Amino acid sequence: MWANESVFYQIYPLGFCGAPFENDGKLVSRIKKVEDWIPHIQKLGANAIYFSPVFESDTHGYNTRDYTKIDCRLGTNEDFKEVVDKLHAAGIKVVLDGVFNHVGRGFWAFQDVLKNRWDSPYKDWFHISFDGNSNYNDGLWYEGWEGNFDLVKLNLRNEEVIQHILSCVKGWIDEFDIDGLRLDVAYCLDHDFIRRLRAHCDGLKQDFFLLGELLHGDYNVFVNDGMLHSATNYMCYKGLYSSFNCMNMFEIIHSLLQQFGPEEWTLYKGLPLYNFVDNHDVERIASQLEDKEHLPLIYAMEFAMPGVPGVYYGSEWGMEGKKEQGSDDSLRPRIHKEDLVENELTNYIAQLAKVRAGSPALKYGDYLQLAIAPDVLVFQRRTNEDRIIFAMNCGDGEFTAHFDAQAGCGIDLITGDSVDFGGGLTIQGKTAMIIRTEEVSLP
Repeated sequence: MWANESVFYQIYPLGFCGAPFENDGKLVSRIKKVEDWIPHIQKLGANAIYFSPVFESDTHGYNTRDYTKIDCRLGTNEDFKEVVDKLHAAGIKVVLDGVFNHVGRGFWAFQDVLKNRWDSPYKDWFHISFDGNSNYNDGLWYEGWEGNFDLVKLNLRNEEVIQHILSCVKGWIDEFDIDGLRLDVAYCLDHDFIRRLRAHCDGLKQDFFLLGELLHGDYNVFVNDGMLHSATNYMCYKGLYSSFNCMNMFEIIHSLLQQFGPEEWTLYKGLPLYNFVDNHDVERIASQLEDKEHLPLIYAMEFAMPGVPGVYYGSEWGMEGKKEQGSDDSLRPRIHKEDLVENELTNYIAQLAKVRAGSPALKYGDYLQLAIAPDVLVFQRRTNEDRIIFAMNCGDGEFTAHFDAQAGCGIDLITGDSVDFGGGLTIQGKTAMIIRTEEVSLP
C-alpha cells in the first residue's frame, strides 16, 4: 500500500489557518492557505498529508455538527476540493480525520432530540436516558466520550447511524477524492463498525488507507486484514523522548524489541505502525527534549525504526509548544507564511525522508539489535536486496561500538561519507548514522 512508502505531514487546520475557537458561523476561505505550503511540504520530503478535523463543528473540530460540510471557518467544500486537487497534483496523498465515536451538541440529529425528546426519530442514534439529566440541564442524560458532555457518543450499533456515516465517507471520496482516514479514538469504536467501514472503503477506492488512533492495548486486535491498516504507535512515543532525557536507550529498545524483534513472539512484525515524536494532542518535541541538540537524533531514529514516519507542522524547524492549564491551544497555533522556517533541522529531516525513500530496508526491512549502551543504539534493518545499519550516539563524546557488521565498509546515507567497520564503528557525539553496507551477507 502507498502509505508504507510515505512520510506524513500533519496539519491541524483550524489552528494552522487561524480560525476562531468558537464557530461564529462566518464563512472565511482560510483552508486555501495550505496551497502556499505545498512547495515546503514537497521540499521536506513528505508525500502524504493528514488533516485533523475539517468538517463543521462546535469548536475544536472533534465535536462535529455536520459530516457533509467543510467548517465555515475554513471555507467551502469547493475550497477544500481545490486544496486536495492541488495536493494530488503535487504527488501528495490526503488523509482526513474520521471522528465517528462522538459528535458535538450542535450535531443536527442531537439537536432534534433536544427539541422533540422521545418523539425524535433520532433518539436511538445516541445512548440516551430520559430519566436522567446532563451537565447542561437538558432534562435527559446521554453518554459522552469519557464523561465529556460536549462530545455526544454515537450508537454505532444503530443501522441508521452506520448508514449515515458510510454515506458521508462515500461523499468524501466522491467529492474530494481523499485517500484515507485516521479514525479518532479508534480504541472506543465498535469492532463490527470498523469492519463495515473497511469493507465499505475497500469497495469505493483501491488502497484506501485506514489508520486508527490507539493509545494502549494490543494493536493486532484492530490492525488486521478485516479492520485497520495501521495504528498510531503510542507504545514507542513516550520511549523515544524519555530515552533521550534519561540518556537510557534501553527504554526505547525494550519497545522496539517487543514490537519488531526477531523472536516468534514479537507483537507487530511487518505491521506499518504510524510513528511520531509529537502531534496535536501532546507537547511539541522541542519542548519535551531537555537537550535541543537531540532534536535531529530523535527524528533520525523515528525515520530509521520500523513503521511510517510523521511530522507535525512547525516541529520540523523546532517550534515549541506546551499544554497550558490543560489547554491544547499552544499545540495548535496559527502559522503565517512568513513564519515558515527552513533551518538545519528542516533540511536534516528532508534528507532523512530522501534516505528512507531510497531504501527498501527502511520501509520494509526486519529489525535486529546490534549494540546498545545507555547513550548509544545500533540496529539493523534488512531486506533481501538492501541492508541498513542505524547507529546513534546521543552522548557528548565519541563511542566505538563493537558488533558483527557482516561487512567491511559502507556509506553513511545522511552525509555521504564512507564508513569502515574495521576495529569497530566509531560514532561521534550527538550524531546519527544511516549506513548502507556495501556487502549484504545473509545467513
